[in-house]
Amino acid sequence: MKVHILTIGDEILIGQITNSNAAYIGERLLANQINVSGSSVVGDNETDILRELKRVHHENDVVLITGGLGPTHDDLTRKCIVEYFKTKLIVNNDVLNDITKFFEQRGRALTPSNEDQANVPENAQVIRNPRGTAPGFFIEEKKKIVIAMPGVPYEMKGMMESFVIPQLIKRKKSSEEIIIVKNLLTTGIPESILFERLGNLDEFLKDSKMAFLPNQFGVRLRITTKGKDEVEAQNKFDEIEQTIRSKVGRFIFGKETDTLEGVVALLLADRGLKIATAESCTGGLIANRITNISGSTKYFERGVISYSNASKVELLNVNEDIIQKNGAVSLEVAMQMAEGVRVTSGADIGIAVTGIMGPTGATLNKPVGLVFISISDETKTYARDFKFGDDRILNKERTSQAALEMLRRHLLKIPYED
Repeated sequence: MKVHILTIGDEILIGQITNSNAAYIGERLLANQINVSGSSVVGDNETDILRELKRVHHENDVVLITGGLGPTHDDLTRKCIVEYFKTKLIVNNDVLNDITKFFEQRGRALTPSNEDQANVPENAQVIRNPRGTAPGFFIEEKKKIVIAMPGVPYEMKGMMESFVIPQLIKRKKSSEEIIIVKNLLTTGIPESILFERLGNLDEFLKDSKMAFLPNQFGVRLRITTKGKDEVEAQNKFDEIEQTIRSKVGRFIFGKETDTLEGVVALLLADRGLKIATAESCTGGLIANRITNISGSTKYFERGVISYSNASKVELLNVNEDIIQKNGAVSLEVAMQMAEGVRVTSGADIGIAVTGIMGPTGATLNKPVGLVFISISDETKTYARDFKFGDDRILNKERTSQAALEMLRRHLLKIPYED
């Protein structure tokens, strides 16, 4: 079964609104072993909608449409469906009752434009909408299906869960392959180097697929495997994962929806360790991410934002002469910050960051994006330098990620490569 997702709306086409509907539909279909062959967006233009509907209907078994079912002049989906299938509109009394009750419950008068939404294509099975006024349509002709749903995410999701997915599952062939899609999450390694480290992908992927999905925090590896049953598909994934870990395992911090702060939280809790943070350039972002995890009071002792030089001296016992000699953004100051916050807080581990986020503050020897991160425990204090880009906000986010990754490696005793 091949499914195409067709989103209608100028606001999507021009980027005014993110196409979250297509993302949700694709995710839910995949979770139910239904293959998405493609996704497209068309503006509020009758000619364009009809042209795209004709194309995707011809090439696929199912077309899922969202958007353009509202009561205003630019809602053209219903009109286009009627024209495409050469049918007509008829009043559906169940839908009319639904709309009437919807307005009565809210103490509002029923408008003619909303009343008109009870007119549905004659060849369609109606998908009733308890969350709004626009009904959905389910049209099945010549073993092909076209489904139209409102563009309002809350309404669309209700129809997907209660009607669309069950209907598609019933029609899905039992002989179709099982598809497994899983993600490995990496950080601290650029996409190009990750690709090179993995070598010849065809050698271990074979008939499976892998996509590299980078963001500011790292690269997500999305792996898709197929099999005649779930066991076969899972075995293929396990073999691929084992090969990937043998090549780049030190950069993999989790799977699926894991976060680096969540992984670090588990490591700290399991070891019964407490941590304190000293942040200059990130302004508390590291502490914020750590405390985003419920139960962080078990392992997070305190966070100090020592932005000025004076605060580094007063709150963290950084030697003022060291700052004068090396500058606030230096390996030496980062180490004294980490040790200072650990000692003053009584925590088991201190972590500190100092850097130049930009766009100002750079010197000849210290460019924008230069960051020093230090970790201190009762046995040693050490620091590393990192060089990020020239975007201030991205630099803060990348610094927080690098600090948490440095902490993860410290807890697992995973060395960095020089």
